[in-house]
Amino acid sequence: MLAEYAPILIFLIIAGALGVILLLLGLALGRGQKDAEKRSPYECGFEAFEDTRMRFDVRYYLVAILFIIFDLEIAFLFPWAVSLDAVGLFGLVSMGIFLALLVVGFIYEWRKGALEWD
Repeated sequence: MLAEYAPILIFLIIAGALGVILLLLGLALGRGQKDAEKRSPYECGFEAFEDTRMRFDVRYYLVAILFIIFDLEIAFLFPWAVSLDAVGLFGLVSMGIFLALLVVGFIYEWRKGALEWD
């Protein structure tokens, strides 16, 4: 049984060794001095206006959650559409219920004003 995992172990060892070798080559052969300006963090080429730990509006997170939900919806729709003949009427009804629940959640978010930016 252990012999079945030997190719995976060999692949991981080679990949790790190659990664370490390439990092060391980059450090050894890299040109230029590493001064304080090169090591400083930057954003768009200039210093940040405010503290990077500022608070975000909660609506940003609501829109992000909506994006994830509808992205997952599409991920569920593709296999369902491919196997629609196999799942039949039960699959059609269950996907209809699934989509209806997502639409109800979307309308709820819309009514609460999560999609409006003031």
